[in-house]
Amino acid sequence: METTGRLAGRVALVFGAGSVGEGWGNGKAAAAAYARQGARVVAVDRVREAALATEAAIRAEGHEAVGVQADVTSFADIQRVVDQALSRYGQIDVLHNNVGITSQGGPVETGEDVWDRVMTVNVKSMFLTCKAVLPHMEARQRGAIVNIGALGGVRWTGYAYCAYAASKGAVNSFTQSVALQYAAKGIRANCILPGVMDTPHIYQQISGFYQDTREMVEARNKLSPTGRMGDGWDVAHAAVFLASDEARYINGVELFVDGGMHARCN
Repeated sequence: METTGRLAGRVALVFGAGSVGEGWGNGKAAAAAYARQGARVVAVDRVREAALATEAAIRAEGHEAVGVQADVTSFADIQRVVDQALSRYGQIDVLHNNVGITSQGGPVETGEDVWDRVMTVNVKSMFLTCKAVLPHMEARQRGAIVNIGALGGVRWTGYAYCAYAASKGAVNSFTQSVALQYAAKGIRANCILPGVMDTPHIYQQISGFYQDTREMVEARNKLSPTGRMGDGWDVAHAAVFLASDEARYINGVELFVDGGMHARCN
């Protein structure tokens, strides 16, 4: 990504900024992309080492970042992170919510505890981060919220993920609600809907659907009209745009980053 300073002078708070393995997940790439455009980044992850790895990657490029451990299902943790960000930088301009988990199975196979966990991590977490950050954005009459949803929240993608699909559909509605409530206060909220992506996360989901990694990669590539999966940087580039002033009149949208998969009938 070309460095243009589109986010110079701003602070980006990225929840889910770590990566579950080698490479660039959506959150880690977004944190780095924000930093490359001039933002100071607070990279938050449930796993402390993952947050620090993102901080190190950003600092290695000569940009400003701090890695922080927190559990997004805990409002106390989130408030602590927000307080730290404000103490360190004095402002929060971009709130990026990337945390999400999946669960395999339809209504019959999915346990109540699994359903509740998916809803808590994928939806309640965004409610909690917005609850903590919005008062500060409102006080400054500016801010951009970027929530990561999923194509599975609006259409069938070939996988039985009923809890995941329901949670991501809720993310869309939640984002629109925030966008409209705060539109006149200088705050925008938008949602990115990735399709099939090639990130470290998918390699932990091989069992249950595929025999091996090669079969999974080939099958997922075929799902996209482009013949290939996207990656974390495709999501990151979209996030930078939505967080920047170039998107100042874009609010409450669901931006598909899926190679056109949303428009297919099959």
